[in-house]
Amino acid sequence: MKILIVLAHPEPKSFNAALFQSAIKTFTENGHEVKITDLYAMKFNPVYDRSNFKSVKNPHFLKLQLEEIYASEMNNSYADETQIEQDKVEWCDLMIWQFPLWRFAPPAILKGWTDRIFTSGRFFKNGGYYENGTLKGKKALISVTTGSPEETYSSDGFHGDIYGILRPVSRGILACVGFSVLKPEINYSVAHLTDDERKFVIEKWSNRLKGVFDEPIFSVGKY
Repeated sequence: MKILIVLAHPEPKSFNAALFQSAIKTFTENGHEVKITDLYAMKFNPVYDRSNFKSVKNPHFLKLQLEEIYASEMNNSYADETQIEQDKVEWCDLMIWQFPLWRFAPPAILKGWTDRIFTSGRFFKNGGYYENGTLKGKKALISVTTGSPEETYSSDGFHGDIYGILRPVSRGILACVGFSVLKPEINYSVAHLTDDERKFVIEKWSNRLKGVFDEPIFSVGKY
């Protein structure tokens, strides 16, 4: 199988980076093809503006969706770094995002990546969304870490239901474009784990990935 792993964390020695490296190692050792996107390491520009295109539909007023569609009509005339990432997404059978939860959301660099990569005309076309999305048949899995403990992310906890917090990503981005979404991997309060606990979490993650293609689809829900 072909796997794309996207990392959104600025520290190479972070626990997120350790989970990222564990995923690469696990898939490679089990005979899968792996491509990576390390957003901070590659200094990916998350700002979405006219620089995302080599072509120009309307030089006087920037309407991003119209420019996206026009770029797709002009032989995918997106910026080079955008085309490279789009090609990776189309190539993979499974996409994994590894990121910390910051203020109830992924780091801005990851959101900016989705804004620039998941474009109309290439990934959104012919009215296709969700089950009819362009990327139907591919799977997606988010692996997220939190600063607060698990009990604060229950439906009646201090922060509220973790699955509701992740829904803008799991449904609004991934399922919307056609991915079949797997149950998120959530590791809570990682800054407070002992070394032994971190080793256990990494081993658990590796073991899950060995059988990830046999997992059922997770219902992300509308609400």
